Amino acid sequence: MNIVLIGGGTGSTVVLEGLKKHKDLNLKVIVSMMDDGGSNAVVRDEFGLLPLSDVRKSIIALADTQSNEVLRNLFTYRFHDSQSMGGHTLGNLLMIAMTDIMGSEVGAIEMFKNMFSVRGDIIPVTLDSVRLVAEYDDGSKVVGEHYIDEPKNHKEIVNFYLDSDARAFEGVLKAIKSADYIILGPGDLYTTILPNLLVDDITEEIRKSKAKLIYITNLMSKIGQTRNKTQKEILSTLESYLGKEVDYVLVNNGRIPQEAYERYLKDGEHILQDDLHDGDGRLIIRKDLVASDPIKKQKGDYLQRSLIRHDSEKLGKQLYAIFNRNKNGIYRVLNSFFGYYKD
Repeated sequence: MNIVLIGGGTGSTVVLEGLKKHKDLNLKVIVSMMDDGGSNAVVRDEFGLLPLSDVRKSIIALADTQSNEVLRNLFTYRFHDSQSMGGHTLGNLLMIAMTDIMGSEVGAIEMFKNMFSVRGDIIPVTLDSVRLVAEYDDGSKVVGEHYIDEPKNHKEIVNFYLDSDARAFEGVLKAIKSADYIILGPGDLYTTILPNLLVDDITEEIRKSKAKLIYITNLMSKIGQTRNKTQKEILSTLESYLGKEVDYVLVNNGRIPQEAYERYLKDGEHILQDDLHDGDGRLIIRKDLVASDPIKKQKGDYLQRSLIRHDSEKLGKQLYAIFNRNKNGIYRVLNSFFGYYKD
């Protein structure tokens, strides 16, 4: 069964970690390449390469659990207590070096896939260097994923696009075309999910695809993106970019850890109101999907991260149940058909 995940960031890694144990799944992740904050800013500006952090995270998420633990720790190590290296991961530096050795970012990805015994494909959504542009309801405009992701004050985005055309990397459209299921989310709406849909031909291929679409909702609101919005409003925005309705929506109804929840409230964030309804072929699935323990930040990580995340085991279980829901339905029809004509 061909499963395609479109996104990037921590949300995508949680999904991949939850699904990789199922050997009957052919996993492909299409990774956003518009991140320009933190270590990625140096990668883009100094080395002229596309952002590597989300690719690095996907490699580790899909790595064989039996792979060398020391190598995994090295790849994820983040420098701290250093003015020049603080915030950088060794994995990003290794990927820069491997890109130089192999002659391309794609070559570096393939080499690290072999080193970590990755089962699945990691596909950059585009190899074109582009930046995100957001226009707001107050008439202002911001260029750059990092600035859109961490605004000082909340404003509503009214127009969202790339600063230039971006061609889909050759493997992207092929993956979408062969997909049985396409998963979107979890992740920030405007800086993780939608950037991929802005790349040329992506949404057109999704609309033509016979794959079932699954959307995994976020746990909390996000300043500058989904604050003061409901789940229905967010889904409506996503579908307006897709040009197509999703088939399944996975919504958390589990209890969020209190300490982390209170920190979000102090920052002005809130649980997203669940005002979604089944209908027109769409199924809303409400389950406990949240990780029970608050996430601790890694030393040297200076970017603002989510302290509340989905649980990979819970998420993987529910997604696998969706995949088998339709598969079992087909088997029941076939068994009924052949059983009726049995001698």
